[in-house]
Amino acid sequence: MFNLVHFLLFVLHHLLQAQALTLPQDISALKAFKSSIKQSSIPSWSCLASWDFSDDPCAVPHRTRFICGVSCSPDATRITQITLDPIGYSGQLTPLISQLTQLTTLDLSDNYFFGRIPSSIYSLRNLQTLTLTSNSFSGSIPDSVTALKSLETLDLSHNALSGKLPKSLNSLTSLKRLDLSYNKLTGFLPKLPFNLLELALKANSLSGYVSKSTFDGLTRLEVVELSDNSFSGTLGAWFFLLPSLQQVDLANNSFTHVDISKPAGGNSDLVAVNLGFNKIEGNLPANFADYPMLSSLSLRYNRLRGAIPLGYSKKKSLRRLFLDGNFLIGTPPAEFFAGDTEVTGSLGDNCLRGCPANSQLCSPRQKSYAICKRAYSGKPRS
Repeated sequence: MFNLVHFLLFVLHHLLQAQALTLPQDISALKAFKSSIKQSSIPSWSCLASWDFSDDPCAVPHRTRFICGVSCSPDATRITQITLDPIGYSGQLTPLISQLTQLTTLDLSDNYFFGRIPSSIYSLRNLQTLTLTSNSFSGSIPDSVTALKSLETLDLSHNALSGKLPKSLNSLTSLKRLDLSYNKLTGFLPKLPFNLLELALKANSLSGYVSKSTFDGLTRLEVVELSDNSFSGTLGAWFFLLPSLQQVDLANNSFTHVDISKPAGGNSDLVAVNLGFNKIEGNLPANFADYPMLSSLSLRYNRLRGAIPLGYSKKKSLRRLFLDGNFLIGTPPAEFFAGDTEVTGSLGDNCLRGCPANSQLCSPRQKSYAICKRAYSGKPRS
């Protein structure tokens, strides 16, 4: 009798699971989502093709219907995730997505969604991950995005978004990863969320100064990628003293000066810095040699002068060094050309003397004497 009761309970449990459990408004939202996708862009073997509403989306087991693309809550009543396969679905994102009020993840990356991101999406207060990268979304990012207080990852990179960044971006207090790279965004950097770990805004049309107030309180920030924009002015010494900073890419901007202080107590997690292709003037910042973990440094194609600091050649952690395309003078440190050196990169296209022609570090060749003479308004001094 005991075994029979357990068997019946087991059968009843699975029968209940097979019943339609998903909240009707969630099913309605899924139907609207699928119908907004061009049928011609839904291959027969794709996730969306398996969305057959003759079955309940959250019923288990999934054999032939709803086999992928959606996930449900533990009680099988609510849709919590939509993660599409990246196969080129084309269509617009329906405003009815807002009916999925328990949605925590929306990932439509690497498809062909177009049009504006519906403002109703910003009412999804439980959303933790919003990933729309590599589509064709256009329009602006409205201030209402800051209503997503649970959001931890926001990736809208590789789209056609325009306009300015939301002024109250810092109110996204849970945000850890922000990637808006490869869009058409303009304007200045607003104050950033204090829990941010990774910031990527590459290849936009952002401008202005990189100010301390923008980064105030960002003690956890590890990665900053702002390359291929129009940032200008001086990059202050405070920037490289951000306590958790590891990787920095500010190449292809219009910075004119950079101030580098020694790290506090000699401690820093900084590993890689790219300041190439700016308009930075003055001498090479000698204090970079005091960052204990720095292994990659690029200051190529700026307007730097003077000699290469001896500390660069004595830095054991340094593996990649690009100083080409400046107006550096003098003789490069002999340690760079020792038989046991592990430094790669380039010191070429400068005004250096005695850079061994057989060393890959000295390629391309140095500038002509005439160019160097003009740069120094006379004979370049060692």
